[in-house]
Amino acid sequence: MQLVWTLSGPGWADCAIADHQAEVEVTASDISAAPEDLLTAVARLVSGELETRVQFEAEPTAFRWILYREGTDVWIRVLKLADGSKHDNTGTEIWSSQQSIGAVARAVVRCFDEVARKYGESGYRGKWGEHFPRFELEALRDAWHKIRPLENT
Repeated sequence: MQLVWTLSGPGWADCAIADHQAEVEVTASDISAAPEDLLTAVARLVSGELETRVQFEAEPTAFRWILYREGTDVWIRVLKLADGSKHDNTGTEIWSSQQSIGAVARAVVRCFDEVARKYGESGYRGKWGEHFPRFELEALRDAWHKIRPLENT
């Protein structure tokens, strides 16, 4: 799994999500805490939560991530909704994948490590309008490092 977060304009980001079968690009605006929410959702999965959700607001479109964990596997569905306040069944699934929890955590950590390297934390704030999600990134990294030895058992 691969994730690429690109700051595309003031308060806007494009997020490319890919696996070996498909790739999709979703958009997020800074009216929601999309980066923080994604990092926190994955950290919660890594820590044992069975289902988490994240929504990227793209004004007026929304992209809803639904992540289910069973054992060491995660099923990810990304829905596109014309109205983010609507139920899942009003959305269209635009990407789905089954990954190991380690692959998901690794993809998200690497993505935001690359964002920090590419933009720098002050450059990120200048483009996104909010602080870089350092706390959430490190919380995910810590949670992931705790389970890494268990991934191979």
